[in-house]
Amino acid sequence: MSRIYYEKKRGFKYAFIFLLPGLILLITFIIIPFLSAFYLSFTNQRLISRLPTKFIGLANYKKILNDDLFWKGLLNIFKFVLIVVPIQTVFALGLALLVNKKINFTKFFRTVYFMPTVTTMVVVSVIWTFLYNPEGLINLFLHKISFGSWQPVDFIKSENWAFPAIMFMSIWQGVGFQMLIFLAGLQEIPASLYEAATIDGANAWQKFLKITLPQLKNTTAFVIISTTILAFRLFDQVKIMTDGGPNGATYTVVLHIFNMGFKRQYIGYASALTVVFFLLVLAISVTQRFVLREEREVS
Repeated sequence: MSRIYYEKKRGFKYAFIFLLPGLILLITFIIIPFLSAFYLSFTNQRLISRLPTKFIGLANYKKILNDDLFWKGLLNIFKFVLIVVPIQTVFALGLALLVNKKINFTKFFRTVYFMPTVTTMVVVSVIWTFLYNPEGLINLFLHKISFGSWQPVDFIKSENWAFPAIMFMSIWQGVGFQMLIFLAGLQEIPASLYEAATIDGANAWQKFLKITLPQLKNTTAFVIISTTILAFRLFDQVKIMTDGGPNGATYTVVLHIFNMGFKRQYIGYASALTVVFFLLVLAISVTQRFVLREEREVS
């Protein structure tokens, strides 16, 4: 018994040593900033001000209830999540199935599909801004394939097209990351399952429904949750391409927090927005995790 206790104690010690770097980063860049934001949300803190900071209680949180820009940004971000997450997940799974096949140039296509993910969003946004220009390649391509019937559109300055254009670009940029996760999941599925299904006379579609999808439930859950969190953080492409315009069509909560905190210098109010938004995203993520876990248990 004493030896077992010693082994467990040594195991905990080594586990703690390996966890320590990540734990330090988590405390430094997530926990401490959140606690600071939580404290500042009850004050009238300004970024630059000669006036002393005062405790104002729940005033900032009450202000959120009547903040039309916050609710508009929240509605936009929910639209973004509801459209981008399912489409990106389906495309990622499709690409993973393609590059998992034993065909020529598989490694080349894996690299090509993954390259946008490792490219900085700032660079991607600038490039796609030129592509979306009325004289850009996208309008030229649509003009050619429509035999001249397509009229050039300034996508990022159009109230109807701006947000769909950002959604399309975001899906293209991020699908490679999800593809790589699905690919890892596909390679973990035992080949014996497919061999047994082949012997039983199952076709490709039946194998996909009865073997591939059930075996990828854990992977799919991770992809959906992580993609949802990333989608709620929508900021870079909006800030660079449209700055929330035109007429608030692409305005988001994170952009609103940035504007309140750094442009208008209302740090206290921006902190309240941050706390509310963080708790909202956390609640949605936990709910997703619970629902997906329950589905796995039932199956």
